[in-house]
Amino acid sequence: MTDIIPLCNSAELVEGGQAVSFDVVHQGESMRAFAIRFEGAPHAYLNRCTHIAMEMDYQPDRFFDDSGQWLLCATHGAAYQPDTGDCAGGPCRGALVKITLSEHDGVVRWHTDWNLQPLAF
Repeated sequence: MTDIIPLCNSAELVEGGQAVSFDVVHQGESMRAFAIRFEGAPHAYLNRCTHIAMEMDYQPDRFFDDSGQWLLCATHGAAYQPDTGDCAGGPCRGALVKITLSEHDGVVRWHTDWNLQPLAF
């Protein structure tokens, strides 16, 4: 069953700007995820580089390169396409794990599934 959970107000996701981070459980493990805005649409991914399974942001919630066109892993420079999470260059192995988002009435929401759940507190 899929739940739809409010994540943030639409205005919090600025084109090519800082991400909004949130916690999820993926395959039984708690980890960080992040949402960004690219070309007007919100996108979200697990904060886990495909090169080495570690968080990608060196500075909290900063994933875009200086041009605002690529998501970068700050540790080894793997680059990902912001709209798909596909590897665009560097030492990445495949695509980032994408999280389904929707946006309606000024609110961005994320959609859970059997393999991705909110972190319970």
